[in-house]
Amino acid sequence: MSDPTPLNLEVPQDPPTTRLDAWLAEQTPLSRARIQKLISQGQIRVNGLGCKPRDSLRAGDRIEIVIPPNQILELGAQPLPLEIVYEDEELLVINKPQGLVVHPAPGHSDHTLVNALLAHCRESLSGINGVERPGIVHRLDKDTSGLLMVAKTDHAHHHLQQQIQNKTARRDYLAIVYGAPSAPEGVVDAPVGRHPVHRQKMAVVERGRAARTHWRIVERLGNFTLMEFSLETGRTHQIRVHCLFMGHPIVGDPLYSSAKSPVRLDGQALHAHRLSFDHPVSTKRLSFEAPLPPPMAKLLRVLHSK
Repeated sequence: MSDPTPLNLEVPQDPPTTRLDAWLAEQTPLSRARIQKLISQGQIRVNGLGCKPRDSLRAGDRIEIVIPPNQILELGAQPLPLEIVYEDEELLVINKPQGLVVHPAPGHSDHTLVNALLAHCRESLSGINGVERPGIVHRLDKDTSGLLMVAKTDHAHHHLQQQIQNKTARRDYLAIVYGAPSAPEGVVDAPVGRHPVHRQKMAVVERGRAARTHWRIVERLGNFTLMEFSLETGRTHQIRVHCLFMGHPIVGDPLYSSAKSPVRLDGQALHAHRLSFDHPVSTKRLSFEAPLPPPMAKLLRVLHSK
């Protein structure tokens, strides 16, 4: 079990937001809910004093965060098959299959990627994201396949998350969508938040969180298009929601499309096919690619044959 890991931050001039929990959520890998829990436990102090989530920050304020020792989920380790693309003492890169949930949640208490990681890595996972999400730097939806980086150490976790926030880590996706955009490439810049009526969905909403998705056409396939997407932000369901917003939902998407797929799919035809980032210790640039999963490859073959 790792020792508590302190993070020390200083508020810069003109921070984008001054509310404590919101600013920390932008500057660290911690979720806002996790930050609020740490504050309630006295693990976060501002200028050496206790604080509240809604406290306002000023330039020069010094914040100390103490991450409690990582805990292993009770009965959490399950020896599930993992396709490990890369592994060293700091991190892993996993090619996640479609249908695998990343971390435990209501309705999915086990047989998740986290359960598999606990069995594979034992206690060698970052504890920054708490007991339920050890090592998880970013996530993929259950039915989105592809490359995912996992941190073994808190240093690696913080470093990798900062790369995502600073846009030096690159995450590229392939998707097959209905219809065809008129332009060869573009950017969707539209805020994403919880759908006002259907709470299991996300949507482009006025008061959502900023979200930017770069896209380009890879191949036009009649009434379908193979597209590549690059994330500038990482909101829940971001690519799926932005595709719907463009008028080109992803084939097979159970939440954001009701159109029929030419072949049977168990989820959306969306795959995280390329991942690039700097190693948190050596700083060497690492790049990985994962081939399309069989159902998506079959869909592409069928569309090519028409």
